[in-house]
Amino acid sequence: MRYLIFVFAAIFLLSSCKSDTPKSQNKKDNDLGFNLKPLTGGKYGGGVFVYNEEEYLRDLFPLNITEVIGNRITANIYEGLVTMSQDELKIMPSLAESWTISDDGKTYTFKIRKGVRFHDDPCFPNGKGRVVTAKDFKYSLDLLCTNIAGNEGFWIFKDKVVGAQAHFNATKGGKTVPGGVKGIKLIDDNTVSIEIIEPFSDFIRLLVTPFTYVQAEEAFKKYGATGLRTHAVGTGPYTLAKVADNEAVLMRKNPNYWGKDKDGNQLPYLDGVKVGFIKEKKSSLLEFKKGNMHMLYRLPYEMVDNVLNPDRTALLPEYKQYQLQIEETLGYQYYGFQNKTKPFDNKKLRQAFCYAVDRQKVVDFVLKGMGTPANNGFIPPGFQKADGYDVSKVKGYKYDPQKARKLMAEAGYSGGKGLGKITLQINSGGGRNSQIAEAIQKQLEETLNIDIEIQQMPFAQHLETCETGKAIFWRAGWLADYVSPENFMRLYYGKSVPSKLEEKSYLNTTRYQNPVYDKAFENALSSIDKAKRHQFYRKAEQTMIEDAPAIPIFFDKDIRLLHPSVRNFPQNAMEHRHFRDVYFAPDGK
Repeated sequence: MRYLIFVFAAIFLLSSCKSDTPKSQNKKDNDLGFNLKPLTGGKYGGGVFVYNEEEYLRDLFPLNITEVIGNRITANIYEGLVTMSQDELKIMPSLAESWTISDDGKTYTFKIRKGVRFHDDPCFPNGKGRVVTAKDFKYSLDLLCTNIAGNEGFWIFKDKVVGAQAHFNATKGGKTVPGGVKGIKLIDDNTVSIEIIEPFSDFIRLLVTPFTYVQAEEAFKKYGATGLRTHAVGTGPYTLAKVADNEAVLMRKNPNYWGKDKDGNQLPYLDGVKVGFIKEKKSSLLEFKKGNMHMLYRLPYEMVDNVLNPDRTALLPEYKQYQLQIEETLGYQYYGFQNKTKPFDNKKLRQAFCYAVDRQKVVDFVLKGMGTPANNGFIPPGFQKADGYDVSKVKGYKYDPQKARKLMAEAGYSGGKGLGKITLQINSGGGRNSQIAEAIQKQLEETLNIDIEIQQMPFAQHLETCETGKAIFWRAGWLADYVSPENFMRLYYGKSVPSKLEEKSYLNTTRYQNPVYDKAFENALSSIDKAKRHQFYRKAEQTMIEDAPAIPIFFDKDIRLLHPSVRNFPQNAMEHRHFRDVYFAPDGK
């Protein structure tokens, strides 16, 4: 039934495209069904790229992007001052064509690219998108520092940008502040500056997050945060054409996009991008093999041996026609504890759980080798390559059932007595989350003699219960927003925890608080020297690991299969997907 719904949604959403699937690409060039046209430099224009997500998006409002699905979609609709390269994740100009940093490292001044237009939308006079100016960035960054419902991004400017906290406090209840945030200044029509409190070498990296995308004041006033959940008015290479809840999202080529390639071709090359939402991984693999999708992201773990060779470096003969991409990601998978409520306000109980999990077994038998056990800290090993951060210097948890049982007794639950049933809350996710949960459920029950019940719920609901303190033990994951260990350290920063349990605690959902951790983290932020900064990060990480506010489980290793026709779509450690430069080659040429 779900497959029929998916097909219907595809027909409904893409009725203007004769063929949006790669089925016909094995035919002659004149029978592609894509209406591909040759472009200068050997590229081709046309076609609709189709891929699948197993979870439905939570939100498309830039200030409320807290999960990867919405992030991947909005990254193609909205733009900010800077962006990241698709291959190496290097900072590159976007709507800021250039920038300078003051000698004291505190003021960043951006020159805004001229001639960029917002997407056509009814919020503008005559429905025509207007030109973007520095004033729009002043408005958008002020909005980021405004106390409104749906703003989950303030943390990136809080305690960093001059006047950000004061503005946030003053705008509670819909109040406005003349002049906006003190440290965000409109210099002229094409120049905006941001003043930070202390020098912070990673500040420019914060500006790649969706929270800093430029937004039109007209759009926010017309639709509000709620309306912009499924409506979008950006400047990016694609416009949001259709949203069919839980079925599909269609983005179409922005005919007024400012970007061109080095050969003078208008970007983007594709006519559109379609995202489907098939929840079962096996079903998405079947659709990929049928030629109904251009990319398969991650394999069903039970099928890894049928697709990849034993050392996981090449495709088996049946799949040789596809392109294989494998990347060690900046992603961290863990199970969080609610540290403020019983029973997990008990440190020794949390430590017992950490020692009772055999991470190597999870990676070998559930993930089929597509991951790395989190036996040290919680910072992904990929940061060694990306940032020079040595994760091996942090001592973590390795499977030790004897120590786990001893800690259970010291916690007051010898042999599991008196603990009662523990609910492990997970979100649906194509079977992967439930397979891992069942393996860990068995390990905890066998090692600690406790009763674990798995409860599964939709992703949006799962996030809401975790952030509002209703879940006590849950599945979580974090994929880097930007290339810095600081992004992961934020997950356990105690000063971001609200005073009341019922208040939403985004990022630090475990509500872990330790002044030693916080001090080391703050020292790292204020340290200009990279080596010293890493020393402070390691001290904070070791403190957190010993306190065990969560169970680090594994770090992701991602695999993608691409249709032979796909070009210019390199993989990266953040699964950062920009379709601006992607194109199709006829017959995989």
